[in-house]
Amino acid sequence: MNIALFSDSYLPTKSGIVTVVIQLRKILTEMGHHVVIVTVGSHESEQNEEKDPDVLRVYSIPSPLGENQYIGFPHKKKVIEFLKKNKIEIIHSHTEFYIAHAAKQAGKALHIPVIASTHTMWEDFYKFYLPMGKIIPVRLVRKIVWRVYKKFYAFINVSEKAHDYFKEPFMLPNTPSAVIPNAIDTKAFLSRKCSDEDLENIRKSWGIESNEQLLLFVGRVVEEKRVEELFNICVKVLRQRENVKVMFVGSGGAIYDLEKTTRKLGLEHRIIFTGFVNWENLSRYYGIGSIFVTASLSEMHSMTALEALLSHLPIVCRKDESFFDTVYQGQNGYMADTDEELENYIIELLDDPEKQKQFGEKSYEISKNFSMKTHGRRTLEFYKAVLKYYPQPVTDAILQKAVDSVVMEQD
Repeated sequence: MNIALFSDSYLPTKSGIVTVVIQLRKILTEMGHHVVIVTVGSHESEQNEEKDPDVLRVYSIPSPLGENQYIGFPHKKKVIEFLKKNKIEIIHSHTEFYIAHAAKQAGKALHIPVIASTHTMWEDFYKFYLPMGKIIPVRLVRKIVWRVYKKFYAFINVSEKAHDYFKEPFMLPNTPSAVIPNAIDTKAFLSRKCSDEDLENIRKSWGIESNEQLLLFVGRVVEEKRVEELFNICVKVLRQRENVKVMFVGSGGAIYDLEKTTRKLGLEHRIIFTGFVNWENLSRYYGIGSIFVTASLSEMHSMTALEALLSHLPIVCRKDESFFDTVYQGQNGYMADTDEELENYIIELLDDPEKQKQFGEKSYEISKNFSMKTHGRRTLEFYKAVLKYYPQPVTDAILQKAVDSVVMEQD
């Protein structure tokens, strides 16, 4: 099958969506399919001498809405010529804006289906990124989301949370869809694991003693991830327990204020900010953690939670539907109804190393549900069902049945 993935975020930018696109391209290619990418350009990509003939970079400018993000302005004719050259049969969009508009235009011109993965809960994000976002009514944002998604033939929802949202009466309840959770490239992630000695050296390089436990957050250090709330929770934990440190792994606009507050509180030796870390090096940071913590309520399906599972870490998070298939209460972690409860759960686990170990082992078992092989085969069955019925309507039941026909397989 010849498949085109469209995205307004791609290498060298690092994000959850970039990881999803790279991994999907890799597994589908390994399964014998031809996959091309239509995405934004960047200064770094323009300087790269190695040109991938299966990646079309469109003219782009830096986006004011995020660090290392770009807005693409695709040339319709070039996009269509690129897809024709590669005999594309189906377009899978991982974005909903400019690049997605080009996907829908190309699909219409070539008479091929255009589907989308629903990665982002814009109701949770817009307040932090749009100018005067906090005074923009949510109904306006819903109308915009409805408009940019309405012409897709079908959706792949990355979680039940995404499915339920797009089935709301104010969204697109009649657009057929199925749930295919995100997955993680186990081999690629685990291939970069360090020895115990290396991990101990990494801990020492950050001033973490062998007898100290480490609370670990990995992700963008930005307001919509509720990092300030998590920071405050962690400060309360540190005041109650010695031999505990906190590490925020990642970059983002909120990091400067948090560092300033850390200095003001005199906690520089106990709260660590690593800044940006390449994905290739992330496994070693998970490897030195004791408990993975997050207070985010804006996830669709957290890639960092999947990485924590694979790293044998217990997870403590706020209760949110996006975690329902990754965190099982009292088995591999806890989901808290309030920030205060989140604090109590963290302390409970810190005080019980044996429970940490049991939860970590369970996390690893759960991680096997998210193999790339299973994800690739599920996505492929979704494509086949779409192609079988297009341009006639297809139903949720048909799509979900196709997805569920795949027997779970480990990487």
